[in-house]
This record gives sequence, structure tokens and C-alpha cells, in this order.
Amino acid sequence: MPDLTVQEPTTESANIMAVIARAASDPHTDVEKLERLADLYRSIRAEQAAQAFDAAMSDAQSEMRQIATDANNPQTKSRYASYAALDRAIRPIYTKHGFSLGFGTAEGAPPDYVRVRCRVSHRDGHRAVEHVDMPADGKGAKGGDVMTKTHATGAALTYGQRYLLKLIFNIAVGDDDDGNSNGGREQSAALEAGISSLNACNTSAELRTWKAGNAPMIQEMPTPEADTLVRLFNQRVRNLKEAGK
Repeated sequence: MPDLTVQEPTTESANIMAVIARAASDPHTDVEKLERLADLYRSIRAEQAAQAFDAAMSDAQSEMRQIATDANNPQTKSRYASYAALDRAIRPIYTKHGFSLGFGTAEGAPPDYVRVRCRVSHRDGHRAVEHVDMPADGKGAKGGDVMTKTHATGAALTYGQRYLLKLIFNIAVGDDDDGNSNGGREQSAALEAGISSLNACNTSAELRTWKAGNAPMIQEMPTPEADTLVRLFNQRVRNLKEAGK
């Protein structure tokens, strides 16, 4: 009695792979022909991976909703969604659909800029690379030096990650305009950098060094941000004093 079991159809790439396997086992197979078959297989697999990437991206975006703002920029009187808020909302979605992100830097940015790069990889093998150039000159809205180059670079990386994350997945955010072209970005970045470096101070001596090095930046900052840093500095002083440091 014939076998009436329904067989799953083989894919085009599987068919090509079977041909390659048979050809490779034949000692009379022409090497150039084998190489052409291998190139054809790689081309088909790459196209299939790209299609799977696009389909997964569509599915992931269909599950993503507008993300509420959770941070405030006093300089521009606007609110925005922090990287932490974006990541918390969408990482479970994009990883479920087979995506992974790898952030880094790349050559080619203009002077006093940092090129932030993100490699978007999918589990089926396709990947895309996106980048954005972020200013890292340490200048504030008034043109003064509000950050060291180290702090400015760190702030540029943070902003670059956030902007790329939104662009890659086409994320809608509430009222996100903290990156206004005339200084809103630098002022907010200065505050972030100041808080980060302040939190890294673990002794009274380090606090004194921080105060001396950041006084020019604080003078350039808008009053609400300067007040925030001064308040946090004083709190840090009290905490370290109580801890005997």
C-alpha cells in the first residue's frame, strides 16, 4: 500500500543544499560549479533572513505602544522619555521577536561629535546597522564650557542610544523635545553628567575635587538644574560625613 503521509514541502534553500551535498560527494563535480551553487545558497538564505527580519520587525512594532514621558528638561520646559523608560517598555517585546541590540561607536563623526552605532540583529541571521552623530563639545546654551570632554562624551552616548532606540523601532513618545537644537540638549546632558560624576564620589576629598572641577559648569547651568546639583552635593556631603568618609 503506498505511503499517503503528507510530506512538508522542502524550502528552496534546502533543495539547493541537497544538490550541493550530492555534488560535493561526486569526485567528478566541477569546482566552479560547486562554488556557484554555494553562492546561490548563500544568496537565498540571506534573502530569507532579510524577509524574516522584516516580518519580525512588523510584528514587534504592532505590539509597541506610545511611551509616556518620565523626565523633565527645565531649560526647555519640556518632558521626554528616558532611555530607561524606553528600554523597560520595549526590550521584552523586541527580544520575544528575536531581536538583539548592540551599541557602540564608529569612525566618521564630524569634529567634536561622537558617532553612536547600533547593530540590530535577528535570530534568523539578518542584521542592520544604524548610527547617529551626537555633539560632544561640552558647550552649553550660552556657549560656555559646561562639561569636560569626558562628561560630554558620556552624555552624547546616552542621548545617541535613546534616539537610535526610538528610530529603529519607530517608537512614539509623548512630548519629547528635550533635544532642541539651541541648547536644551546640552543643559540636560550637563545635569545628567554632573549627577553621574557626583554619585561616583566616595570620599570627602573626592567631593572637594568634584566641587572645584564642576563650579564653572554649575555657573553656566539654568537655575533649576544648578539648584538640583547643589542640593545633591550637600546631601552627598552629609551622607559621607555620617559614614565617616
